[in-house]
Amino acid sequence: MVTTVEQSAVTPAGPPPLSRGRKIGIWALIIVTALITFVSILTVWVQRQMLDSHSWHKASAQIIRDPAVQSALATELVNEMYSNVDIAAELKKRLPKDFKQLADPAAAALRDPATRGVEFLLSQPRFQQLFVQASDVAHEKLVNVLENKTGFGISTGNGNVTLDVTELLKQIGEALGIPSDALNRIPADVGVITIMRSDQLSSAQQAVRLIKVLSVWLLVLVVALYSLAIYLARGRRRRTLAYVGWSLVAVGLLSLIAKRLIGNYVLSSLVSDTYREPAHHVWLIATAILGSIGWAVVLYGLILVLAAVLGGPWRAATWLRREIAPVLNQHQEYAWGGLAIVYLLVVLWGPTHALRTWWGILAIGALLALGVYLLRKQTLVEFPAAGLEPHEHTLGARMAAAAHKVTEHTHRQPKPDAAPPARSTAEELAWLLDLKEKGAISEDEFEQAKKHVLA
Repeated sequence: MVTTVEQSAVTPAGPPPLSRGRKIGIWALIIVTALITFVSILTVWVQRQMLDSHSWHKASAQIIRDPAVQSALATELVNEMYSNVDIAAELKKRLPKDFKQLADPAAAALRDPATRGVEFLLSQPRFQQLFVQASDVAHEKLVNVLENKTGFGISTGNGNVTLDVTELLKQIGEALGIPSDALNRIPADVGVITIMRSDQLSSAQQAVRLIKVLSVWLLVLVVALYSLAIYLARGRRRRTLAYVGWSLVAVGLLSLIAKRLIGNYVLSSLVSDTYREPAHHVWLIATAILGSIGWAVVLYGLILVLAAVLGGPWRAATWLRREIAPVLNQHQEYAWGGLAIVYLLVVLWGPTHALRTWWGILAIGALLALGVYLLRKQTLVEFPAAGLEPHEHTLGARMAAAAHKVTEHTHRQPKPDAAPPARSTAEELAWLLDLKEKGAISEDEFEQAKKHVLA
């Protein structure tokens, strides 16, 4: 007779309540850390979007491929060309004497076709690549200045930090068919862009140095402070973990809201109605990394909340722990192997930036491993007999049995064919007699075989 052990959750004695001072300290840590997390999100965004060459290159390519941006840029380039080149005078030089009076109306009539022509050119890969290269060079120069370097065409003369793009403007003019002698008469200061005034340079350089430091150490500080809050909540750590998760969700949503509000303010206050649509598209591209960071923080927060719920006293959580307890308690190698496979697939997918960096992969992997370890520790206390019953029907037991069968089948050695059972003397004689009657053997062969059987 088999004795079945009842699998009921073992409920430990309740932990002592936290003191009022400790509760206040824990909540203060969570709130302060949430604010630091918000600042950390902004610094990481600036570091990755504004100071990283790869991200800048990718954003520049997306910007120039946007039709609204192409249209606005074409209009601005043609306006700049008409402002600095006397198109009517150039037409008079090339028109016959009887048609020179048509130069002025022809120049005015050519503005719209020229704009459409430039817009078409900007939609071509060759000119898009030209724009991206110019943007990359400008970004490199700007970063060099912000990192207290000079060179590469950057000058700090006359009290300003300037970038000369006159040559780029001339190349576009040549593509439009404007004579080179006309382009050479363009004033030298037309293509000079003031990046930053000298009174702003020192502050900007200090800000860049601060952002580079904060983007790394604020993240470390956030992890340390949240860990401290959970550590101090002894006996209430699962609930505190849920509070930490919800705070991350709130901070992630706050960063997404701030992205929208700041964008609306910039577009309504600093951009004219004519360029509002392309400026809106540029803003969306420039803040795409900020949006991805915000959603990633929301996702991480929800994962922490889910982990806290899985370890909680709710009926569904208890049922799930009971179902997976046989695997965790008695066949933990299957649990660890399954976790490793799933995590490897997630890393190959790389849905967040952290899962595309070595430190993020190690940190998240360590947290997942810690979570599985703590969950197994809990199921060993609550369901110590899980997996020991001979006819257990939990999900974990079925998974363990299936995995065991697969393993057993993989390592099973083929058995050699068994020898046929030996026949008795009477059966041998009857078999020989049947062969003789059928003509399969002769009388002499029958007698010889009969002597061999009876020997």
